[in-house]
Amino acid sequence: MSKLFFWGAITFGLSNTVFAASADTTRGPYRPSVTRTMDLTHTELHVRFDWENERVSGKAVLWIRPYFYPRTTAVIDAKGFDIHAVYQVEQDREGKREVHRKLPYTYNQRQLTIALGKEYTRKDTLAIGIEYIAKPSELTRLPGEEHPPEKGLFFINADGGEVNKPRQIWTQGETDGNSTWFPTIDAPNEKFTQDFYLTVDTTYQTLSNGLLTASRQHDDGTRTDHWKQTLPHAPYLAMVAVGHFAVVRDTLPGGLELSYYVEPAYKPYARAIFGRTPEMLRFFTECFGMPYPWEKYAQIAVRDFVSGAMENTTATVHEEGVLMDHRALLDGNSDGVIAHELAHHWFGNLVTCEAWGQLPLNESFANYSEYLWYEHRYGREDADWSGAIEWQRYLTESEEKKVPMIRSFYHRADDMFDSHSYAKGGRILHMLRKQVGDEAFFEALRLYLRKHRFGTTEIADLRLAFEEVTGEDLNWFFEQWFFRPGHPELDVSHEYQEAGKKVVIRVRQKQEKVYRLPVKLDSWQGGTKTQQLLVIDQPDQVFEFAAAEKPDLVYFDPEHRLPAVIHHPKSTRELLFQWRQATSALAKLEAMTALESELDSEDVREAFEKALSDPFWRIRQQAVALYGNTAAGRQKAGLIAALAVSDSSALVRAEAVVALSREKDGQYESLFRSALNDSSYAVVTAALDACLSLRPADARQLIERFDGHQNPAVLVAIGNYYGDFPEPEYLEWFRTKLTLLNDSGKYYLMQVFGKYLIRSGADVQRSSLPYIEQLAREHTGYLVRFGAYQLLDWLSGHPGVPETLRTIREQEQHPDLLKLYQEMQGN
Repeated sequence: MSKLFFWGAITFGLSNTVFAASADTTRGPYRPSVTRTMDLTHTELHVRFDWENERVSGKAVLWIRPYFYPRTTAVIDAKGFDIHAVYQVEQDREGKREVHRKLPYTYNQRQLTIALGKEYTRKDTLAIGIEYIAKPSELTRLPGEEHPPEKGLFFINADGGEVNKPRQIWTQGETDGNSTWFPTIDAPNEKFTQDFYLTVDTTYQTLSNGLLTASRQHDDGTRTDHWKQTLPHAPYLAMVAVGHFAVVRDTLPGGLELSYYVEPAYKPYARAIFGRTPEMLRFFTECFGMPYPWEKYAQIAVRDFVSGAMENTTATVHEEGVLMDHRALLDGNSDGVIAHELAHHWFGNLVTCEAWGQLPLNESFANYSEYLWYEHRYGREDADWSGAIEWQRYLTESEEKKVPMIRSFYHRADDMFDSHSYAKGGRILHMLRKQVGDEAFFEALRLYLRKHRFGTTEIADLRLAFEEVTGEDLNWFFEQWFFRPGHPELDVSHEYQEAGKKVVIRVRQKQEKVYRLPVKLDSWQGGTKTQQLLVIDQPDQVFEFAAAEKPDLVYFDPEHRLPAVIHHPKSTRELLFQWRQATSALAKLEAMTALESELDSEDVREAFEKALSDPFWRIRQQAVALYGNTAAGRQKAGLIAALAVSDSSALVRAEAVVALSREKDGQYESLFRSALNDSSYAVVTAALDACLSLRPADARQLIERFDGHQNPAVLVAIGNYYGDFPEPEYLEWFRTKLTLLNDSGKYYLMQVFGKYLIRSGADVQRSSLPYIEQLAREHTGYLVRFGAYQLLDWLSGHPGVPETLRTIREQEQHPDLLKLYQEMQGN
């Protein structure tokens, strides 16, 4: 699953956003893997959907057998059901028809305990039928429960009342949400095959796991689709989706079908969005040493999804933000999340963590697969940049949360879906790859997958695979990185001692527990680089090496392999040498950031000017962002103006427009107006902001030209202008545009809506309160509810608003929102 994080603060610039953390540092109770009393081998499920009441009418047949010990009862997860019948399904003596033997049961609204009538052994298989009504939209917390159950099936715009939003049904099973709509044994260490029969109106498409083997029309205007999966997977990976979709298909050599389910308006762009999936499949097959193991691969984009994406077996669900037209794709595609969810089909779906406390076995690999894909497709620079962003996400979270990667203690399974399991885990795997070498790294992954395919694992299984391949004891590595909270924090210093003709390196570990850190050290003397391998394993260590002259540069961890915070002061001369000699984009970016305060030096200015033409787009963008905002940069505005017009990267062009827009004398207005014709939305947005900030006489005409766009960034630029010069009639504009955008777009627009409201008169503010309160209480998207809550908080000076905020907090059930509300209140 690709996790959605909330932003602590929204910035409408072009620099990368760091995700905020949720503060929760207490351990919680012990969470072992689920004890397996029964083994669920197959599920046959027949369901119909009641849109009006948001319910599911179902009949399930579960094939189960005692796991090892004999059993007289079976316990099935089924949350919030109305149970109509429970029976054992048998054949008559001729084997011609089913016989239903009614079974007694007890039900506590969470689990169904069925009395089997006699003792069964692991050699026996039973077929248990359950007829029920599921009510996922009506689930509430039971007495004694700390949290409400996860909602696993969602009706989107069920009554069709929301304008510009399609009616859809989709599921989200991870972690234990699927037992809110069909009975199962809802644990990650269970695996089963399935036959799902979905009865829907004939106007809808359906999608589920496996292959569509039959589709039967009925006289009442409905149709039953039979989706069959013959390979076992965990219950949380089962899915269904229903709605109006355009379906675009590719077929790989060998007959594997790839399909892309998109809203009809995005059919022309489906291959541009998802079309690199065939190459990803070939690449991951080679990396992991195993062909894609499932019957098909479908991807579907749905509205109001509760996560970034979900890797349901053979059918990944994406949130609607993946839907982009050709212009939006110029500013960045969704390759990262697409690669992430595809890689899960090996790491997570084929080989599954046995308990949620072992989640890094799923998510760290999916996270690192994003790096692998970027490295393969776009080059090492882009891959390293993506890895650096991931590390910053973890560091931001670590300011308030430091926990082991592998956890036996936590409050809720969702607590595992954090930047430790994702971002930090990906960085640890990258370090492990560098530690053992590429050949051993990928051979160990192949051994791990072959040995545990269609099974479940814990972290020791991964360690043993690496030890078998390398012949090394790696317990030290796994113990310190997967079972220890926090990360290394290193103070590094170096000096050249002329008398002894030597360089002295001192490394101090500042964190409480000492790490063992094999690391490289590069030094340059007379234009020649020398590399040494150091092993840091003491709180305070000194290393010496001979040097006939003072090195031009001493560089600790030049490959940026350590998941650590490293403080290593360097002189301006050394940083300039690092900039000129570095082969790594990260080393150049590090030097540029450190040299930002030295722009009074001619050498530093020359370095920044050279950076404006660097082959890597991110270095050019960073140079524009840092240099263009200085007096020296403004003197070289012609160079930046050239980038705004002709750079190959849309993000660099946009950054250049932003830099030039700081000049308010109008000298670049013609450039801004020309940039309004750019193919990139990012550039157009920056140019529109720049033009409107000059308060041109034709501002109204400019706004009318772009007002019909539904790109959120373009509308935010218009809304930002309305916020600068608020008029009462603009209120209806905001309300209208908010109905047109998806949830993430709504959230962005709400930020400038807040600016408009704060600068408007009290009458406009008061008239907006009922609308904002309704969004905060009732909108199905929790990102929108959060944005509306923020708006109310900004308007809390009006009578009754503090009480409204309090009741919203009391009624909210989404755990992430509750944490954010508590943080906003200072609790």
